Amino acid sequence: MTREFLLEIGTEEIPAKFLPGAIKQLEELAQKALDKEKLTYEQIRVWATPRRLVLSITGLPEKQADVTEEVKGPAKKAAFDAEGKPTKAVEGFARSQGVALADLLIKEVNGVEYVFARKEIKGRSTAEVMTELAPTFISGLSFPKPMRWAHYDFRFARPIRWLLCLLDDQVLEFKLENLVSGRLTYGHRVLGPGPFTVNHASEYRQLLLEKGYVMVDQEERRRQVWQQIQDLAAREGGQVEEDADLLEEIIYLLEYPTALCGSFEAEFLQLPDEVIITPMKEHQRYFPVRDQQGRLLNKFITVRNGTADYIEIVREGNEKVLRARLADARFFYEEDQKQPLAAYLPRLDKIVFQENLGTLGEKVQRIQNLTSYLAETLQVVAEEKEIAARTARLAKADLVTSMVYEFPELQGIMGRYYARLSGEREEVAQAIFEHYLPRFAGDMLPASVAGALVSIADKLDTIVGCFAVGIQPTGSQDPYALRRQALGICHILLQRGWHLDLPAAINRTYAAIADKPGLKLDREKTVVEVMEFFRLRLRYILMEDEGLAYDTVDAVLAAGYADLTAAAERARALAKVRQEADFADVQTAFTRVVNLAKKDEGGQVVNELLQEPAEQALLAAWQAFREESEELLRAGRYEEWFKQASQLRPVIDRFFTEVMVMAKEEDLRRARLALLRELAADLSAAADLSKLA
Repeated sequence: MTREFLLEIGTEEIPAKFLPGAIKQLEELAQKALDKEKLTYEQIRVWATPRRLVLSITGLPEKQADVTEEVKGPAKKAAFDAEGKPTKAVEGFARSQGVALADLLIKEVNGVEYVFARKEIKGRSTAEVMTELAPTFISGLSFPKPMRWAHYDFRFARPIRWLLCLLDDQVLEFKLENLVSGRLTYGHRVLGPGPFTVNHASEYRQLLLEKGYVMVDQEERRRQVWQQIQDLAAREGGQVEEDADLLEEIIYLLEYPTALCGSFEAEFLQLPDEVIITPMKEHQRYFPVRDQQGRLLNKFITVRNGTADYIEIVREGNEKVLRARLADARFFYEEDQKQPLAAYLPRLDKIVFQENLGTLGEKVQRIQNLTSYLAETLQVVAEEKEIAARTARLAKADLVTSMVYEFPELQGIMGRYYARLSGEREEVAQAIFEHYLPRFAGDMLPASVAGALVSIADKLDTIVGCFAVGIQPTGSQDPYALRRQALGICHILLQRGWHLDLPAAINRTYAAIADKPGLKLDREKTVVEVMEFFRLRLRYILMEDEGLAYDTVDAVLAAGYADLTAAAERARALAKVRQEADFADVQTAFTRVVNLAKKDEGGQVVNELLQEPAEQALLAAWQAFREESEELLRAGRYEEWFKQASQLRPVIDRFFTEVMVMAKEEDLRRARLALLRELAADLSAAADLSKLA
């Protein structure tokens, strides 16, 4: 017979963004605790609504299994004296383990005899164990912004109002601050407040749904909400694009979902789609509806936390709110068009970007200069340089428009619209939008050269500036989204195959920031830290996005990553070459060269001293490889480079077989070590193979 455990933490409304993490944490806490307590189970499920976190565990046994445990004590020679009498050490060990001296065992471990105590540990009842674990499940949860309430010291996402804890029909009673767990639960705050008595853990979900109007399983709510949205859209002759983030937020904002469809005046459709959709999604959490051709309809779908009763009143309220927001948006859009986009530029001089890095106007100037530098360095054609320069000039102008001030999510988007309306080239308008890309993980990258150049310039200016003034990301804190911006630069460079000298670009960026009076900055420290920051981002991309082995990536990055694109290409080439059957032998030969080269005494490769046939062969092979190596690396033919390096293995093996490197003659020893030093340096040009597992 198995048992079912149920723990409900009833709270005031928890922010939607806290709940996915809390669900994962609670499940992991339960798994680890049950494994530690040696309690088997069939399934662990965690449910969440705004007012509750619920842990359900099915298939628990009646009690823990009995176990036999052997505890190692002192060595036999320390446990008994020469006459075989027990010493104080073994007597103390026996007392601590609760066993008689006569019951101790002698067992051999790695050739040494030790004293062992064998204990039979009776399993405790599941009820006893789970009563102890329940409060630890609650205290083990962490939240981005926990809070205390009243005079209590305990912290949680929001104040806890009730605790339900059952094992089948048995209450597991524990105390947390002023609360004592019981069998009472509460339903929907309005429709079925409760309290309700839960007689058995198995009836909890159905009871809450039927009497409390709470659909406790978030996945069930997700299915219900999405199905209702699709059905309503189809009824209106339209369709709704899936938005996983918006859908997830909605399901954690309600307990009993009912979707409804509202409308707004068709005249608002004259506004750009983004101007309509942004207040819908970001402010009201509505789903926009499109026709079968993808055109926006004057319809929206939202989800209320309740039944269909009085749905018309709810619909009218939502329509009224959206109408007001769209009216504001139309006013801002019309006002912003009364002057060209370029006319907004002087206002940027009055907006502080960061107190040590100056205004947005100063940032724009730095972006312009850096864009010009990048275009020149990457050998962009003249027309693209011109487009990029104009884009860099106008990229931030929309930040001071009324529309973007009210709806910050539209930055770049409105810049594109206003640039078109101001008569700017279409390429400039599109690049203004693209310079913010990518905005999040998996987002599209700039499609145009100009958009890519300005995107890199903008992001690099922010990263270097923040590191220079000491506001680097720490732990989970990254207020300027520097990690995302560095990943964006990496992705753009890799996608376009651009070979940028990153240290040079960082130094150029730093120089513009260091010109500001009053700042005491450390150039060398900033460059080192920013380069390491990019190394970690590139490592993440190659391992997580491209699936390369960690040691392949580390070996390549150890050889240098000043050119991120070249480093990525070397990593891909090494990953391919490693699949060949004899590569392990090549790696072994390389490692022997590197290890002996570390003993180098600062000598020179003197050909006249290297007379042994094996060392003559290695000298000739190394010199031939060095001549070809530089050309292969310069041309980016990395796979071929690794294969050429692999061909040195036979002569390296012969050298170590026939030659005594650490010869007694000092000059000869120094010459041989110098040869290995030079060979190791050349073999490390593309990757440090000694880092391969």
